[in-house]
Amino acid sequence: MTFGDQGFPYGPPDPYAPFAAEQDRIEQDRIEQDRIRRRRRNRRLAAAGTGAVLAAAVAAGAVMAADRDGGTGGGGPAAAPPTATATGSGPAVPSVDASLPSDAPSALPSLLARPVIRPEQAFPAKNVRVGDGSRYTRVDLATTTDCARGMSAELAELIEQGEPCSRLTAALFTDADRRSQITVSVLSFARVEDATRVFMMASMDPVTYQVVSLDPPPEAGMPTVPPGSAGVFRRVMTVRSVVFANGQWGDGSETGEAELTAQTEALLRHVNETVVDHEDGENR
Repeated sequence: MTFGDQGFPYGPPDPYAPFAAEQDRIEQDRIEQDRIRRRRRNRRLAAAGTGAVLAAAVAAGAVMAADRDGGTGGGGPAAAPPTATATGSGPAVPSVDASLPSDAPSALPSLLARPVIRPEQAFPAKNVRVGDGSRYTRVDLATTTDCARGMSAELAELIEQGEPCSRLTAALFTDADRRSQITVSVLSFARVEDATRVFMMASMDPVTYQVVSLDPPPEAGMPTVPPGSAGVFRRVMTVRSVVFANGQWGDGSETGEAELTAQTEALLRHVNETVVDHEDGENR
């Protein structure tokens, strides 16, 4: 289920293809729900104007609280994002201005001159051991320079505000018991400003601005996570990349959040260290 270039040729099935049909269905449901909500809102708008303003303030506070808790809001796993790239008529993506500070490191130009990390550099081993001694197996790998294929429509639209993504590489890992399914994705850019814009919005709203999770290939002998299952979403920024980690239980279970979070964060740290070493020139 790999695709792209540099040793990862296109070949059926496309790892991201199933999400397009699911997104179409979700989009139609959302449009109908929006129509119903608008009708209800218009009926009570005159009597509840002040309440609507307060509700909006509470919602904004909830987003910031979710960010401080790492994306789940502290009340359990977050619902998985729609995993497709089809564009829809959802809320407009805000314009985000991300520019370099005046005190940017003097070494930044030389760091940005390094090639974007390749798939075999980001995920060099099929079997990995993380800092706490836990072992994981990589069961799938996908890479593309057409990054919009592997992310939500909102994230793709956000990226269009700057220069295009240079490469998206994703790997699917599972634990020793083959229970968890954790997708770690490296989204790389030519400019720091574009990586910053993505990291900012993904930190504020990790479900909307998200890369999609990979489904296990048939040869892995693992179940596909049921659509809409809860998950843990984390991300971290390096010099020119944003590393995402989406963790879910293969059976869609909503229990065991602490264990799933620990696994997701451990793999995120592991891959992040690899990307940082490459961008610092230590991994050639």
